[in-house]
Amino acid sequence: MLYLLPTPIGNLSDVSFHSLEILKICEIILCEDTRVSKKLLNLLENRFELNFADKEFVSVHSHNEEKITTEISDILRDKICVYMSDAGMPCISDPGVYLVRHAQNLGIAYEVISGSNATLLAAAASGIVKKEFVFLSFLPNTGKERTKAIENALNLAYPAIIYESPKRILSLIEAIRDLDENRQIFLIKEATKKFEKKFWGKVKDVANALKDENLSGEWSVVIDKNPANSQEKISLDDINNLDIPPKQKAKLIAKITGDSVKDIYNILTK
Repeated sequence: MLYLLPTPIGNLSDVSFHSLEILKICEIILCEDTRVSKKLLNLLENRFELNFADKEFVSVHSHNEEKITTEISDILRDKICVYMSDAGMPCISDPGVYLVRHAQNLGIAYEVISGSNATLLAAAASGIVKKEFVFLSFLPNTGKERTKAIENALNLAYPAIIYESPKRILSLIEAIRDLDENRQIFLIKEATKKFEKKFWGKVKDVANALKDENLSGEWSVVIDKNPANSQEKISLDDINNLDIPPKQKAKLIAKITGDSVKDIYNILTK
């Protein structure tokens, strides 16, 4: 049995009761970095007066995930195993996808525990995301690929969510400003931690605010959709309510319905 278990992204109290119960009964802990996971378990033991002794730790990260997963197939099937990210939800900008596919292919039972996720937190806190959004994770670090990725984020028909490091956050916001200074944007630094801070408004104003800000910490960025690239469909009522001549209305309606422009025009002018 395999459990994919999210870990707190900052505030230790965000760990769920369900997660603690699974950690108590599991035999094998698969993790990105054994040192990080052991430290987290030690903190959880002290905070909640628990005992996570006698656990076997196996390092599973993006560079060895395929090899290790294949080697431990029998263990995944026969023992209670947990996969933990260093912080946040496995498979979301973190290893774990190969584990899930491997379990699916071999018929190994698996379960994803709900919990901390910086993407959804940023979406909810942004005041920008209403329904759909596009998660872009970390953009390329430098060069033409990064420039192209930023342009792509600004041209989307849905809000885009990006993760960024403190080293590149200011240059990212300035690059967005240079392309569209009035685009609405939301930033959150060190989400759920003691020094969490939020910024929102037009990107030109946010860029100015960041110049005097301590940029240390992990950042999530939400960029509003491109208003010129909306995928919302125009209805016949929308066209009928336009203050334009009947002939133009008839042409627009004909494009949607496929009916004769002349017939539509005659109906509009009766």
